[in-house]
Amino acid sequence: MTERKHVLICGEVGVGKSTLIQRLLAQSSRPLYGFITKKLDPDENGFHPIYIHPASHTERVYEEKNLIGTCDRRIHNINLDAFNTLGVSYLQAKSDGIILMDELGFMEAKAEAFTRTVLDALDGDIPVIAAVKARFDIPFLDAVRAHPKGKLFMITRENRDQAYEELLPLIQRL
Repeated sequence: MTERKHVLICGEVGVGKSTLIQRLLAQSSRPLYGFITKKLDPDENGFHPIYIHPASHTERVYEEKNLIGTCDRRIHNINLDAFNTLGVSYLQAKSDGIILMDELGFMEAKAEAFTRTVLDALDGDIPVIAAVKARFDIPFLDAVRAHPKGKLFMITRENRDQAYEELLPLIQRL
């Protein structure tokens, strides 16, 4: 039996990584575990709040406990505790499901429990679909992209529809 490969979708901001993942997951009937992050419009000081939510819930709440940080173009205020508590709990999955990680980025790189849990999930056999930020100066993201059980797909605006056609059979076999 061939070892199951995880799907790692990497690309620049705004190319459609999350949209591609949602299109693919719409073709699966397996339970969904993991997390989704959501960046909101900037506040009066120009900082975007970013929240983490369980992937399985369509209703999103925006509270202090799931605020993973705020950022503008230069300053990042990171709440490592949200990654190391909520983020870790969202990654707990049963073998009948799929683990969604949307999106892995630089903010969590120093959240030790969270990054360890992400890499443990990639070591495991429960399928993972992850959007990975195209930052190549973060060792954690480099380790995710290079994981031996992962299959990396570099997505651009030009190839995202072709990527859907290529990835769909992989998703349908899960």
